[in-house]
Amino acid sequence: MKREKAIVKNQIRMVIPSRSQNEAFARTAVAVFASQLDPTVEELNDIRAAVSEAVTNCIVHAYGDIFGTIDITARIMSDNTFYIRIKDKGCGIPDIQEAMLPLFTTCTGGERAGLGFAVMESFMDKLKVYSKPGSGTSIIMSKRLITKEDNE
Repeated sequence: MKREKAIVKNQIRMVIPSRSQNEAFARTAVAVFASQLDPTVEELNDIRAAVSEAVTNCIVHAYGDIFGTIDITARIMSDNTFYIRIKDKGCGIPDIQEAMLPLFTTCTGGERAGLGFAVMESFMDKLKVYSKPGSGTSIIMSKRLITKEDNE
């Protein structure tokens, strides 16, 4: 049986300044939007953690000591997949594969553990990272949420 392509049922988009106090807002806003799918507490916590890591990466690594914008899009798809794109216009990542290695960090002084991408990957079904040095980074994540029909 051929699987039909999922369509967008609902979508939000917000652009926030890359200030540390906005990380909690972004995490909460995306989780509230995802609640339309009636997720489990675990699924909601997974989404919160992944968004938190992605937004923190933008704040800390993309912009560093300057402020920029973080563009967040969340979509509810017809197959109960929750899609999130978090995009910045910061410094970009020269080597995505290296940056995705657990414990890799560009921060000095031991402030960061280098686990952001590993955390995102562990909580979401799919993670893709696109980046170009000097032009910014896009993190695209998705998670198919369990439905009542899945449990029957």
